[in-house]
Order: sequence, then structure tokens, then C-alpha cells
Amino acid sequence: MVGSKTDYEKLAMVAVLPEQAYLEGLIFGVAACPEIPMPEQWMPWAIRADANTAISKQQADELADYLMGRLRDTLDSMRKEERLLPEEYQWRNNGLQHDELQQWLKGLLTAHQQLEKQWQQAWQMSEQTLDLPALSGRLNRCLKLFTTLADPQSRLQQTPPEKRQELTDGLPRLAASLPPMLKEYVSISGELVQVLPNQFEVVPKTTGE
Repeated sequence: MVGSKTDYEKLAMVAVLPEQAYLEGLIFGVAACPEIPMPEQWMPWAIRADANTAISKQQADELADYLMGRLRDTLDSMRKEERLLPEEYQWRNNGLQHDELQQWLKGLLTAHQQLEKQWQQAWQMSEQTLDLPALSGRLNRCLKLFTTLADPQSRLQQTPPEKRQELTDGLPRLAASLPPMLKEYVSISGELVQVLPNQFEVVPKTTGE
């Protein structure tokens, strides 16, 4: 699902983008929203806040094409129930330094935070048809895990000293639960999207790929 490093780095405007792992996580979060936002809403989130480079129309079009392509690929992976976490961002050992995984999850969490209104609207429209307390519990477990693995150092600092070693020892187990929890996150969105027909068709699949 992840875009190749070559595709990312050959963009003329790569200097205005965050690092690829963060960008891929952000796009995942956009794709997983029950109501996928329009490009003009989410694409500005993909521009670094400190970017001060002027962008020409041609460069903007190139950038938009790249971002839309990544969104389409991500949606396609979700539809096909393929691996959602790119292989290169997998947790690989017991240490706390997993910069690319952390950046990917921070991108996902940024998108979720930015899209809270869309999630809430879907929530409200589902009140008569879904078990929202159970759904809320499932979503909160997903977000808690994402937050922990996005910044385990901060989570450790917030943990009582006597429980820090237990959390440290448990991080690999938490990381192992990330792929199924990502599927759970997408599944929750799919249940909500039932009250918002055709939202996953906002970005059409490309043919011949």
C-alpha cells in the first residue's frame, strides 16, 4: 500500500511535505473516515506548517495527483482487506525507537483529530441503528493503542513508576495487536458508513492499475 520512496522523492515539491511515513499515516486516516473529506479540506494538512516555498499551478497539480493516487491506493487496500500497515513501518524489536512507525501513527491521529466532526456526524446519524456505546468502546481502544505506540516515551512518563517496566515489557505485545486494531478501526468506520451511503465511492477506483 505504501507509495515507493522513489515516487515520493521525485516530487518537485517534496520539500513542502512532511516525511513519507507521516504523510502515509495521514492519508490512511483520511481514507478511514466514515465521510471522506473533499481534497480541498484535507490536502492542506499534507503541507508542512513551516513550508514557505511558493508553489506554481503545475507543481500544485502534480502534488494533488500524487496525493489522490495515494488515497485511491489506500482505499483499494481497505476494500480488498489487504495489509493496512506498510511492511517498512512494522515494529521490529523490543526498543522504543521506531521513528517511522511513530510518524505513521501520528499522521493517522492527526487526520482523526481533524476529522472529528465527520466522525461525530456519522455517530449522530447512527443513534437509532447501531449500538453506539459498544462502538465507542471499540473506537476508544483503537485510539488508545495508536496513541501509546505513536509516542511510547510520553506514555511511560505518564505511567506510575512502579508500572513502567511492565508497560515497557508489554510494548511488543501491544505492537503485535496493531494490525488487527487497524482493521478494527476501518471496520468501525464501515459500520458507520452504512448511514452515509456511497462515501467510499467519493474517490473512484482507477482502472488498468
